Amino acid sequence: QVQLVESGGGLVQAGGSLRVSCAASGRTYYIAQTGWYRQAPGKEREFVAIVNWNTGNTRYGDSVKGRFTISRDDAKSAVYLQMASLKPEDTAIYYCNAIAPRLTPNTYWGQGTQVTVSS
Repeated sequence: QVQLVESGGGLVQAGGSLRVSCAASGRTYYIAQTGWYRQAPGKEREFVAIVNWNTGNTRYGDSVKGRFTISRDDAKSAVYLQMASLKPEDTAIYYCNAIAPRLTPNTYWGQGTQVTVSS
């Protein structure tokens, strides 16, 4: 019902910045929130940030608070994650997530985009 495609990952030096993007398509009208999660090899998937599409409210994980900013573009049905002051421990695959409570299924994931931060 909803498709998510991430882009913008790459290799950056510690202290640098990078923006990753998530394009949503399909029945985007029903999306209530979108967010970003990340997963490093051998680690559990970690919450990064979410934005509510109805209210615009945002929430961040403690490890990225003050460094990352999530934003949305309603016209493009897109969500972005602006990452600044990057650290090697930010290295992970970053996944876009969307929740649409009135759809079945109601949770959607993108394929992920790799972000690598060198020291």
